[in-house]
Amino acid sequence: MLNVHEIDKTFNAGTLNEVQALRGVNFSLSEGEFVCVLGTNGSGKSTALNAIAGTFPLDKGKIIVAGTEITGWPEHRRAKLIGRVFQNPFSGTAPTMSIEENIALAARRGCSRGFGWGLPAERVSEFKTRIKTLNMGLEDRLENPIGKLSGGQRQALTLLMATWLKPKLLLLDEHTAALDPKTAAKVIELTETIIQRDNLTTLMVTHSMQQAVNLGNRIIMMHQGKIVYDFRGSDKQRLKVNDLLALFDEIRRKEQIDPSVAELLRKEYV
Repeated sequence: MLNVHEIDKTFNAGTLNEVQALRGVNFSLSEGEFVCVLGTNGSGKSTALNAIAGTFPLDKGKIIVAGTEITGWPEHRRAKLIGRVFQNPFSGTAPTMSIEENIALAARRGCSRGFGWGLPAERVSEFKTRIKTLNMGLEDRLENPIGKLSGGQRQALTLLMATWLKPKLLLLDEHTAALDPKTAAKVIELTETIIQRDNLTTLMVTHSMQQAVNLGNRIIMMHQGKIVYDFRGSDKQRLKVNDLLALFDEIRRKEQIDPSVAELLRKEYV
């Protein structure tokens, strides 16, 4: 369903602020896979999602979704295939527009739009039915501006909007990081329900090792723009939070060794 082939991205190339954000990132997702992506700050995990979403052009490599190469597609064109939920609960929606207006836009994501009369009654009824599944009482507040809602309510609606048309690929970029623990747990529960119900191929960046252990069927760990670990199947199922912490500690220890010293040690002891 998703093939990311040897993608590179360097920001501010040739300057003192040069950052090699992605370095030969290469992985594939099968249909229905739910993958959690972990990494320290600056590891490239969110940059990888942005690359797939089309936020910026790649320096090298290609991206294929559902058998179609989308490497050169602009971000808005990729919306036909990709649904996305951002970290900020106030991104991905039009705050001054009503709930029903935002949902109406989501229902036409990736499609041509034109002028027409207001929403028909049967369409509003469909909106109410699907919003009711959130169990937040929002089905009776369709005319309320979405910007007036709480972060949790808005994030739940954004998730519903991103999955309204059952995208080929769902991207979740730390979508519970800005929420309080109770609200985050509710949004995660909703996330898991929707993904399982619709068998959505999902790539979820998270800062929570507990989420990574509990959710999905695969964990990818990134560091310095590369994939350093990829756990799936029984290997993933056996992982505990302490195991992930140990891996992060191992990465930090390796960083503290000067490369020249590491080479001398390798020659002496290997």
